[in-house]
Amino acid sequence: MKRSLSSFARLACATLAVSALAALNGCSSPTPLFLSDGRATTLVQCPARSDSCAQQATASCGGAFDVVRQSTENGTLSLIYACRAK
Repeated sequence: MKRSLSSFARLACATLAVSALAALNGCSSPTPLFLSDGRATTLVQCPARSDSCAQQATASCGGAFDVVRQSTENGTLSLIYACRAK
């Protein structure tokens, strides 16, 4: 009886661990959306009154990028951009 309880506890812990991993996977960054020309888009967020979003996009693209959409809410700028083709 003691052995089966131990096995049950291990199974329960393993199931819990797998469930936790699945839940964390849902919190990871979303799959990039693509523009009609095939370019992937990226979302960055930064303080609304700074240029760090543009700096992040420039660094990520290695140069020029196109703004797909931007919005400001609660002092945070959300910028969706796509790198320009080289």
